[in-house]
Amino acid sequence: MQVGLNMSSPWRPSCGEAVHLSLVLALAALLTLPPLARAAVPTASAQSINGPASDYRIGLFDKLSVSVFGVKELESNSIAVDAVGQIQLPLIGAVMAKGRTCNQLSDEIARRLDEHYLRDAQVSVIVAESANQKITVEGAVADPGVFQIPGRMSLLQALAMAKGPTNRANLRDVAIYRDVDGKRTRLLFNCEEIRAGKTEDPEMLGNDVIVVSESAPLAMFREVVGDIGAFSIFAIFKP
Repeated sequence: MQVGLNMSSPWRPSCGEAVHLSLVLALAALLTLPPLARAAVPTASAQSINGPASDYRIGLFDKLSVSVFGVKELESNSIAVDAVGQIQLPLIGAVMAKGRTCNQLSDEIARRLDEHYLRDAQVSVIVAESANQKITVEGAVADPGVFQIPGRMSLLQALAMAKGPTNRANLRDVAIYRDVDGKRTRLLFNCEEIRAGKTEDPEMLGNDVIVVSESAPLAMFREVVGDIGAFSIFAIFKP
C-alpha cells in the first residue's frame, strides 16, 4: 500500500483555521522582532549602588574578618560577634562591634592598638558572614524566595541562589528595590552586560528586593495562546 500526498486536491484551511494560523504566524514574527527602543531610565552605576555597603551595621553573631597590616599574628578570618555584641581580639581584649560600621570598628581597633602597641596601625574589618541580612528574589527566576546573605554577594550570585532566570526572563532590565537615604528606590541593571564584563556586578545589601521581569513579547505570546483555549495549533495541519 502506498501512501502519499494527493496533489490534485491541495489542503485548504477553513475560515476558522485560517484565522488561527494567521494569529500564530503573527506572534511568531513578533518574537523575532528586535527589541524596542527603551526610554532612558536613570540606572545607578556600580559605584553608587555599592556605596551604601559601608553603612552596614554589624549585628549579633555576624562573623568578621580582621587584619592588621604587617602583623600576621593579629589577623583572623572568622571572629564571631558574641551575644552581647563584642568581639575578642589579641592584646586589646573585648571590643564592642554591634551597631558599628566596619570603618568605625576598624578605627576603634586601630586607636586601641595605637595606645599601647602599634603606631599608626592600619586595620581592616570585613563582614565575612552576616547572620541578620536577607534578600528577596522574585519574578522570572526558577526558585523565587527570601534568602540569607552568607557574606558579600553580587547580583549575579543572588540570581544563581534563586536557581537562575527562566527562559522568559528579561535580563536587560533587572530591578533592585533598595532603601537609599530613607527612600525606597528602584535601580535598573542590564545583566547581559554584567555577564559580558561590560558593567560591574553590583553588591547586594540586606533587605534588597530583586525583581526579574518577563520579556514582553514572550508574555504576550503566553497570554494570547492561553486565550485560544483548547484549540491546538497543530490541528491546523491535520488532513
